[in-house]
Amino acid sequence: MDIQPKNIISFHDAQKLEGKDLGYSSWVEITQDRINTFADATDDHQWIHTDPEQAKDGPFGTAIAHGFLTLSLIIPMWTELLDITDVSTKVNYGLDRVRFTAPVPVGSRVRLGARITEITEVKGDGLHIVAEGNIEIEGQERPAVVATFITRVYP
Repeated sequence: MDIQPKNIISFHDAQKLEGKDLGYSSWVEITQDRINTFADATDDHQWIHTDPEQAKDGPFGTAIAHGFLTLSLIIPMWTELLDITDVSTKVNYGLDRVRFTAPVPVGSRVRLGARITEITEVKGDGLHIVAEGNIEIEGQERPAVVATFITRVYP
């Protein structure tokens, strides 16, 4: 299912986004299958993630998602929040600050809320875009991930 980005703006007008709250992405379900696939891709098979039976007796009472799995979901959720048109290249430039502030239990749903904090011009006629984001867990007050992430776009 294709989801229309909530904020669509041309490259020429993108600097107007500085300080803008982009809203929230759709909810994404964290299934045990998703966790197991991530474990296979990263060779991180710690029981707290991949063994639901043993995890029942662990500190969270259930299996939980890897922090880096939750963090990696920023990419599809970010794409849902913002589309800058008239660009030839979009690059995930990096992260300045990441905190895993709450575990994400299997079966829960998460979403990204983001706000553009800074947009500056960079070499090659590009834009350097800094955003603050929180990955929320449905029904919980504390976010799963708090991160400052950076992307660059070029015409």
